[in-house]
Amino acid sequence: MMNQELTNKDEILSGVQSYDPARDSINVENSTASVSQTNASKINTSKTNASKTNASKTNASKTNTSKTNTSKTKTRSNHWEIRTEEQDYAFLPDQPIKDKNRYGKPIDLIDITDITDNKKPDRSLFINGNPEIGSNPDRNKQHGFFFTADNCIGCHACESACSEKNDNPAHLSFRSVGYVEGGSYPDYKRMNISMACNHCDDPVCLKGCPTRAYTKHAEYGAVLQDPETCFGCGYCTWVCPYNAPQLDPVKGQVSKCNMCVDRLEVGLKPACVSACVGNALDFGVIENTPENREQCKTSIPGFPDPEITQPNIRFQQTKTLPIEMTRTDSMPVKYHKDAKGNYKPIIDQKQGKAKHWNFSKLNSRENPLVLFTLFAQAALGLFFITFLGALFGLESLTSFANSDMFLPFIITSLGMTTFALLMSVTHLGKPMRFYRGFNNLRYSPMAREGFGLALFSAGCGLTALFSMPGNQWLVEFLSSNLALNLVTLTEGLPLAALVTGAGVFTVIGGAGGLFYMNKCYQIKARPFWHHIQTATSFVGNSLALGAFVGGVLVISTLIYSQTSAELITQATLVFTGVFIIGMIIEALGLIKHNNDLNRSENEGGAAHYIQCTTFGKTYLFRNWLLAVNIIFAITLLGLNLAGFNDTSLLFVWLVLALINCFTSAIGRALFYILVIPTTMPGAFFWKNKAFEQHARDIGLADNPATGVAPLAH
Repeated sequence: MMNQELTNKDEILSGVQSYDPARDSINVENSTASVSQTNASKINTSKTNASKTNASKTNASKTNTSKTNTSKTKTRSNHWEIRTEEQDYAFLPDQPIKDKNRYGKPIDLIDITDITDNKKPDRSLFINGNPEIGSNPDRNKQHGFFFTADNCIGCHACESACSEKNDNPAHLSFRSVGYVEGGSYPDYKRMNISMACNHCDDPVCLKGCPTRAYTKHAEYGAVLQDPETCFGCGYCTWVCPYNAPQLDPVKGQVSKCNMCVDRLEVGLKPACVSACVGNALDFGVIENTPENREQCKTSIPGFPDPEITQPNIRFQQTKTLPIEMTRTDSMPVKYHKDAKGNYKPIIDQKQGKAKHWNFSKLNSRENPLVLFTLFAQAALGLFFITFLGALFGLESLTSFANSDMFLPFIITSLGMTTFALLMSVTHLGKPMRFYRGFNNLRYSPMAREGFGLALFSAGCGLTALFSMPGNQWLVEFLSSNLALNLVTLTEGLPLAALVTGAGVFTVIGGAGGLFYMNKCYQIKARPFWHHIQTATSFVGNSLALGAFVGGVLVISTLIYSQTSAELITQATLVFTGVFIIGMIIEALGLIKHNNDLNRSENEGGAAHYIQCTTFGKTYLFRNWLLAVNIIFAITLLGLNLAGFNDTSLLFVWLVLALINCFTSAIGRALFYILVIPTTMPGAFFWKNKAFEQHARDIGLADNPATGVAPLAH
């Protein structure tokens, strides 16, 4: 489980997402786009139009269109019909092409990939099952969008054309127009931003997707996604900085912009570009500045750091804008111009500084993930502390490992992990396809997390299996009720060595699962998570919660079996010490997180601002509970070390452990609710989280035309 990272386009194109026509055929009509012959923004790519008997109609269409666009005849298909009403601006330009983009990556993709036979550039995309090959001479060059912010009038024609072509429901849009605004009357200015998938050089969606639903194609450099392969985890929507992948809560699957590759095959620009009223959107081979443009920048106000994914979009914005630009949606982020003229995100205190409880808002659709992470971490800590303590010769834990309670202990750990995995499955849009979560073990931290926990569960099962012959209760039960003698059946087997080996395997698998659980949330597009506090929280909870469950099982067993007071004291010191260490690790992470984000002006700082205001009282309450827990626990540990070992103290320890469980649940709920991604600005209603929540609260979401879908899964 090596943590390999995709760092350049060469690895993406030649790596896990190699091209397979049987898997990667692009069904634009039924899967990612709905092509209609009557739609002005669409072309007919159906099989019937590819028929050789329809050649005369195709040739006639070419003749008509060539009158207005003779320079582009060579880019037209020889097997698909081009409608006569396509205007000249809808065709891709014929321009000189550079060798490399500004990131130093080759623009010609065919020479840096091994996914074609003999580097042949004429591979079929099987669009709608059509095996014919498009005749676009630049089909193996990296293409991208060009957005001129000065020209965008916010008419949303690009949104409409995209949604109509792809037959999207009202609550989904692969392309959306957001706003940033600034200044005051009479010098008030707004800048519109039209954004879809940017088909990046380093697509984090492809690397993160556990099901391998994404493919980076050598054709046009398009990053395409198969909704039918997707099982609806939504992880790609977390890692993408541009809100390009769209999770449909009704269908329980993700879909996204497909670059209109069916139109590109016949030399046409994407539907959104062709529909643009203000000539704000353009498209072509990347780094080619369109006619009548003077800039080719990689960012504008409101656009996330391009270094995250190296997106294939370029911008022009020449009109003077105010020093500060604010978002029209509810996100507490605005953009300030620095000394170099670049706009950087800063916190916009839209809600003031008043602190609130908002306990009811801790409930969210991420509740299954709250339970998943907490139970999985507790199970890992439970096994690690007890097994490793016995392995390294702690007499009290060795005594427990040799008792009949060791088997129920292993089953408890296995049961907690099974429940955790069940919770993660219920979070999926398509739970019955959970097995696809291991498809991308080469790159996806989410796939590796699940694999690590699966190994941990398998190890627990093997450890329990090899422990059965040593469990006197089980041996007597099977002998008296089923006439089955486990001791005789396993005679000659090195059971102790097998238990130890299975336990070590379990520890290794669990450690890998915990490591990649942390890696899942180290996301550049979510600065609130992309911090060491995520790791300290996961490790701290694993130790503290594991010590709680382990202490209850081990100490109660030692007391019941009338073990010596010295061993009971030793076990108490072990579990209480680990319990305190876990809480201290979590507290140190919270202190650093607070210090760093208080000085941060990015989306992480904005999330922390919400944490200190909207959930301010809840946040302080959780922190005070944690601090009080640590103080009382250290005090009790001091009493134990001083020789005051009355069993009544165990009740106090139990109360502290239960309080810590409550504290951990609050902290994990805040963890999921508060995160603000580095996403694109939204509008007043569309792509505005506050409006979406308001619509759900008052029932407006029940009207599909509102564009807010109920959280159906």
